[in-house]
Amino acid sequence: METTTMVPATALTVEAENADPKSQGRLALSARRKKPFRWALWSTLTVIGLFAFLPIYWLAVTSVTPNDQVFAYPPSLVPTEVTFEHYVSVFANPAIFGYLKNSIIVSVVTAVLSVVVSMYMGYAFSKFRFRGRKSLMYFVLSSQMFPQALLLVTLYVVFAQFGLLNTYQALIISFTTFTLPLCVWMLKGFFDALPDDLIEAAKIDGAGPWRTFHSVILPLALPGLVAAGLFAFVRGWNDFMFALTLAGPEKQTLPPGLVNTFIFEASAAWPALMAASLLVSAPVCIAFIFLQRFLVGGITAGAVKG
Repeated sequence: METTTMVPATALTVEAENADPKSQGRLALSARRKKPFRWALWSTLTVIGLFAFLPIYWLAVTSVTPNDQVFAYPPSLVPTEVTFEHYVSVFANPAIFGYLKNSIIVSVVTAVLSVVVSMYMGYAFSKFRFRGRKSLMYFVLSSQMFPQALLLVTLYVVFAQFGLLNTYQALIISFTTFTLPLCVWMLKGFFDALPDDLIEAAKIDGAGPWRTFHSVILPLALPGLVAAGLFAFVRGWNDFMFALTLAGPEKQTLPPGLVNTFIFEASAAWPALMAASLLVSAPVCIAFIFLQRFLVGGITAGAVKG
């Protein structure tokens, strides 16, 4: 009785390709084409990585460099001597904690207020049909066409007349005004992605419009709400021009506060400023790390055309 030997199909394929000169030529040509593509891809990623992370690395290096070596020539990418006295000086400065408190108050209130207002506006634009809806939508969007610096003088005069200069209210109102258009359109796009069948099902179950929105729609819109809130928070945290102009020394946030603390008329404490900049950037970086999933989902959903 003859014994039959089973040969795997993959082995037969390899043998066939090895026996066929044309197949070998196609494989060699494909390998030669992929090699330059891989080199180009990795080169592009390397350039982008250096462009993004080299300033951060230089910031960290400067923050641990002694004062007498900051302007050494030629500059060194690796510090020859490391010191943490600049971080100690930042923590020992009580004014920094005052600026930090102001930034937290202004940024958190701006984020909450922007989300609360924009979620109702975005939902109304998305699920309701009324006269002038499209005109109002584009009117909200058109406010992004003008540079925000043009409004600085006007806002300064208005806040001065109402006695709001050098207060938290002036900064919160300004930042909320600038963040609302993008937040509204972001959440509108997110609400557009939610099917209307959810609203109809809630009506059948006896839920009213307010109950439907707060109990059914908002839990599903959590990624969009987080994305809008994070955008508004970063806008309030990073602003320099309005915080410097509309707020006095007691209400200034971190960006103008750090400049006034470490940059003087004829000199600047660059290592201490770099150390403070790294420390105050940590909360935003941590927020992005933990909320990245919600942020990406919210921005992606907000990109849906409505």
